[in-house]
Amino acid sequence: MTSHSFPDGTAPAPGSALKLLLRGIRRNQAAVARSFGLLAAWQLSEAMVPVVVGLVIDHAVAGGSVTTLALWGGVLVLVFASLMFTYRFGAADGYRVDQRENHRLRGEIAHHVLRPSGARTGALSGDTLSLATNDTASVGGLARSVGYTFASAVAVLVSAVVLLRIDLAIGLAVLFGVPIVLGVVQFVTPVLSRRNRDQRAEIARTSGTAADLVRGLRVIKGIGAEDEAAARYRARSQGARSAGIRLAGSHGLMEGVTIGLSGLFLAGVTLLAGKRALEGTITIGQLVSIVGLTQFLAVPVQALGRVGTQVAAAYASASRIVDFLRTPPLLAGGPAEPPPGPAPVVSLRDVTTGPLDGFTLTSRPGELLCLVVDDPAATRTLMGLLTGEIHGPDVTGEVLLDGTAISELSLRARTARRLVNPHHTELLEGTLRSNLDPDSRHSDTDLMGILGAAAAQDIVDLDEQGLDQRVTPTGSAYSGGQRQRIALARALAADPPALLLDHPTTAVDAVTEQQIARGISALRHGSASTRTTWIVTASPALLAQAERVVFVAGGRVVEEGTHRELLGRPAYQELVLR
Repeated sequence: MTSHSFPDGTAPAPGSALKLLLRGIRRNQAAVARSFGLLAAWQLSEAMVPVVVGLVIDHAVAGGSVTTLALWGGVLVLVFASLMFTYRFGAADGYRVDQRENHRLRGEIAHHVLRPSGARTGALSGDTLSLATNDTASVGGLARSVGYTFASAVAVLVSAVVLLRIDLAIGLAVLFGVPIVLGVVQFVTPVLSRRNRDQRAEIARTSGTAADLVRGLRVIKGIGAEDEAAARYRARSQGARSAGIRLAGSHGLMEGVTIGLSGLFLAGVTLLAGKRALEGTITIGQLVSIVGLTQFLAVPVQALGRVGTQVAAAYASASRIVDFLRTPPLLAGGPAEPPPGPAPVVSLRDVTTGPLDGFTLTSRPGELLCLVVDDPAATRTLMGLLTGEIHGPDVTGEVLLDGTAISELSLRARTARRLVNPHHTELLEGTLRSNLDPDSRHSDTDLMGILGAAAAQDIVDLDEQGLDQRVTPTGSAYSGGQRQRIALARALAADPPALLLDHPTTAVDAVTEQQIARGISALRHGSASTRTTWIVTASPALLAQAERVVFVAGGRVVEEGTHRELLGRPAYQELVLR
């Protein structure tokens, strides 16, 4: 798998699922070691209970000595105290490792998506959420599961040694019988691992589909596509259900084989012990110890049988996390940190890629420029070039900001000089204020002025909480036009030297467009302004406010002038007056 060097200095993710799992244990090694030791002591204390009870019977009850009975009773109390305290603190350490690793993995996934360079991944939001919840929980819990498995193995070995001292045949039966039982059980593990990965992938895709349907519910209802949307989700959900049933079948098979074989094995050990007692080879106390140990061993043997299931689930989740964390950055930043000039200059020189063919355009200092583009694909490509998302050998020509290629600028320099506001934007859960001004740079008066420029002041006026009104995830409580105006106000509040807007008024009426056009012009292009604004639009209201309008057809600039001048061109007129 290719290793990617991230522009923000982030260390590459582990190269494999195994390395990710081992890293989780290694970076929590002190707590893991402490948990393993305490859990092993807990299981040893559990194993010692029937042994001590047997000794009490043989040395105190049979002997009739009150002093001896009190002595062995004190030993039994100490064993129970050890059992209680070692489990309490060993389990606490295990859960601490579980939650700490869980948190770290969630942080890595969030950072991978939110870092300045972004992540070039096609994962749906629901899929990413599944990674940050279900999969991280599975990986984070591995150390705790392995801790219990280690303690179970220690308990089985010590029990076998005790049984060897009591009776050689019984001890050997346990010592050799347990590995045989576990070996038979592990034949199911490869199938389980594959089905676990398939099921988690199906569930993640189903979650992603559900999240997208909820986000687009207004549109779905608007076009009457409820039945089609439901059918698509139903098909995806049935795939997840089938994968879950297959996985449950494998789990059931492993559980049945584990319990069945271990039960038969331990029953055989118990019968052998009873036969020895009848023959007089062992004492009554030793018989009680053997029966007690046999009953106790049922739990650790089953735990050892389940370890394959737990490791398979964690490995499948780790594989998905690694695949996600190894996706390359969306933006490739360079080392250049040029000093900002008085007015930003955005230039594209003879750019050819996708639908663009020899595209050339340079902004003028402080101008309000509108672009009318005949092809939506050309608009998407143009925005991708200006954000830096589209780059590499498939792009010929130059995309420059202040005379430096965007690909050579550091991400910090790009962010400081320009902001590209896409057509489809998201609102974040919180308040209207936190969406507009996350850094708390503006006063309420300034924010109301910015909202006025975006014709969005009515959103504040209609809610008694004003700027502190709650915003639901994705802004679903707002209409499409309200979300678009809030997103525009957010871009204006950022006040970048160069602002690039992609169709910012498609969801508002003509009167509101007029207000927005005048607001943008007044806010960003008043007297002595050095800001640059590019707007891709076909709105006559916005075009009328532009100092220069550029008409793009066939992937290149074919005409430029004022809106009034270009209205004489039939192709231009058809686009803006339809």
